[in-house]
Amino acid sequence: MLAVGDKPMSARDAILAGSLFGISENSLRVTLARLSAASLIEVAGRGSYRLGPAATDLAGEVASWRQAEARLRPWTGGYIAVHCGALGRSDRVALRQRERALQMLGFQELERGLHIRPDNIEAHIDVVCQRLYKLGLDRDAPVFLASGFDSAREARIASLWDGQALTQTYRQLRLQMETWLANAHRLALDTAARESLLLGGKAIHQLVFDPLLPEPFVDAAERHAFIQCVQRFDDAGRAIWNHFFTSIALEMTS
Repeated sequence: MLAVGDKPMSARDAILAGSLFGISENSLRVTLARLSAASLIEVAGRGSYRLGPAATDLAGEVASWRQAEARLRPWTGGYIAVHCGALGRSDRVALRQRERALQMLGFQELERGLHIRPDNIEAHIDVVCQRLYKLGLDRDAPVFLASGFDSAREARIASLWDGQALTQTYRQLRLQMETWLANAHRLALDTAARESLLLGGKAIHQLVFDPLLPEPFVDAAERHAFIQCVQRFDDAGRAIWNHFFTSIALEMTS
């Protein structure tokens, strides 16, 4: 539903989209009912749905992937830290939300209960705090700036993220998307719609959960090229899906 922006999505369109992936109409309607019961979606009119209150914060974070690079600023060698050592772990739902929040903003555990990331995102740490809290981090978890680690910890910090693997992923996904775009005109419309959603979803997932590390952790130029390609691919995918839904509507009225 994020793909349609602020517009509601009709159950008919959801069923049509599901059919491309072998999902039956009955299964789709059961899923819609369950999502509605969990307040993840809500009825927006006869036969249409939009994101519900329980999904708003997470959906907003996911939908902001196009602004990822705008959040970056030069790294001066410091870190943002979150201390979770005093937080409970018995509430599994709260624990999952906490771990997801930290993961989505690129934090890794340096020592038990202490999670850090380079201080190269957002203009101020307060913005990082609010994003973490909206994503599910406990409000009483301290978030602070950290620097001056000893050489042993600095070495461990450098190994928390596999920057080489990230850079390779940027390059591989970009090449896959560029190759697909160059050959998309040869595909049947339903095939193009299905494949664009699968590959585009994979690329956007990578970007949503990308730690947005500074150099020398990753190759920033390779990441920039990847992000630019994701945006072009998303634009193309949206156009393909709009064409798909329009063509189905014309067939139904003819």
